[in-house]
Amino acid sequence: MSVRLDAQMAFLNEADKLKSILRATTLCDGSRSENSGEHSWHIALYALVLGEHAPDGVDINRVIKMLLLHDLVEIDAGDAPIFGDHDVSAMEAKETKAADRIFGILPDDQNEELRAIWNEFEAAQTPDAIFAKSLDRFQPPNQNLMSNGGSWTDYCVTYETIESRVGSKVAKGAPTLWAWLAPQIKAWFKS
Repeated sequence: MSVRLDAQMAFLNEADKLKSILRATTLCDGSRSENSGEHSWHIALYALVLGEHAPDGVDINRVIKMLLLHDLVEIDAGDAPIFGDHDVSAMEAKETKAADRIFGILPDDQNEELRAIWNEFEAAQTPDAIFAKSLDRFQPPNQNLMSNGGSWTDYCVTYETIESRVGSKVAKGAPTLWAWLAPQIKAWFKS
C-alpha cells in the first residue's frame, strides 16, 4: 500500500505545478493572467453548472474528469494560446511526451485509466470529449468579455478569427452555448 500511495502523492504533487503555468487569458476582472490550474478548475465547474446544455447521452462526470486532466501536460509542454502562432504538430508531440511522463507517475491501473481519459479528450471523437472540448473553448471568451477584450486585444483578434478557431468548436458540442455567446462577442467588437 505504501508504494501505491507514494506514487499517487507524487502525481498529485507534480500536478500542483500546473498552478505555475500562465495562460494568455486573464481573470474576469482583468487583474492578471489565469494559470492552467485555475482554468482546469473553472471549466470543470462550467461542466457542473452548464451540463444541462450538453447533448443527450453526455456523461457530465466523465466530462469533469476530462477537464480536470486535460491541461496537466502543460506542466512540461507549456500553454499554446489559441490565437498564438505555434507549430501544432510539435506541440502535440510535446504534449504526448508530457502525458507519458506525468500519467506514468501513477500506479499502472490509474495511469491507464487517466491516460485513456486524456487521450479521449484529445481525440475529441466521443460525445463526452466533444462537449468537454466545447467547454474548453467556451470559457476563455467569456473571461475576455468580462475583462474588456483580454487576450483578444493582445493578439489583435477579429470576430471572424474567434468564430473559426473557437466558435466552430463550441458549436459542435454545445450549440446552445455558442448561440448565446456569439451575439455578445459580435456586440463587443461593434462597441
